[in-house]
Amino acid sequence: MNSIDVELVGYIKEAKKAGMTHEQIMSALKLAGWNTDNVVTTLLSLVGQVNGEKKADQAIIVKGVSKSFGAVKALENINLTIPYGHVLGLLGPNGAGKTTLVRVLATLLKPDSGFFKVAGYDGLKESSDLKSVIGLTGQFTAIDEYLTGRENLELIGRLYHLEKNKTKARAEELLNQFDLSFAGNRLVRTYSGGMRRRLDLAASLVNNPKVLFLDEPTTGLDPQSRIVLWGVIKKLVEAGTTVLLTTQYLEEADHLCDEIVVIDHGRIIARGTADTLKSQVGGDVVEIHLNDPKEMETAKKALMGMGSDLARIDAEVGIIKLPAKRGSTDLIETVRLLDGARVEIADIMLRRPTLDDVFLSLTGHSTGLEGNS
Repeated sequence: MNSIDVELVGYIKEAKKAGMTHEQIMSALKLAGWNTDNVVTTLLSLVGQVNGEKKADQAIIVKGVSKSFGAVKALENINLTIPYGHVLGLLGPNGAGKTTLVRVLATLLKPDSGFFKVAGYDGLKESSDLKSVIGLTGQFTAIDEYLTGRENLELIGRLYHLEKNKTKARAEELLNQFDLSFAGNRLVRTYSGGMRRRLDLAASLVNNPKVLFLDEPTTGLDPQSRIVLWGVIKKLVEAGTTVLLTTQYLEEADHLCDEIVVIDHGRIIARGTADTLKSQVGGDVVEIHLNDPKEMETAKKALMGMGSDLARIDAEVGIIKLPAKRGSTDLIETVRLLDGARVEIADIMLRRPTLDDVFLSLTGHSTGLEGNS
């Protein structure tokens, strides 16, 4: 046990000696600043250690993992840990190595070097056991459109060697959970895109996985379907599932993830909460949309005293993003300077940094991702 575990167990023992009830102990822990969900997770972990179960302090441990395809280094010396019951967002430009890392951790690809554990199982030596405790939803749906929704779920249950009656019960439970009961006996080829994606996610949960890999699970869905899936993912995490999520939507990472890892050219270049990463960019941002992109050079010269050397510029569409350490004062000064240079502004705003700003700051190029944080 680490020092935090010892402190927690010691406190609970003393509280029990003092005659406190379970409710009083949890209330006291909450007042002391403990996250009660993490308390439960820690205690369950300790019970597992006492019973000799396969349980590690971290749901996922990655050390020095590298993977190349010919001359292309898809992953280079990746080191990563994810606690139980957390959602870690993996963000990066297309081709950064996100899907490769997911495929390695799900034992679909063997790394060239390095070591990893998932749910306490060695990914290289215990891959069969590891597969029994994980779920995976890839970028493309992996369901049979010539079977019904219910038949798809029951088929996967049988592949996991679940008993027939348990498989049927689990399929019914998942159809209800994902609001698909009304279509359970319909062929999947008659489903909408959102329904197929929900069924695909349900299929990855048939075995009640401890760790769930979601590789861009909402790409291509309409906003309403995306929000429905967000709700499902949140409930899974509240129930104790650990999630590694890659996404093409910046607001998705902001909404769902406890932490975010930024990956570029196969390397991890930053890690932290969304707010922590945004704070690296600085304070507020003045975003200027020029009426005519051809006036970009004139605008840059006019804003020289405003730190235009630190500006992030999209000359093609005529957008300038400037750091605004003085907030609204810098906004007013920007308008004054551009007006003096006779540069017409289509729109101007003062806002907090976004995750896209983080990418621009860290990598020097945009993410290629969709949406705003």
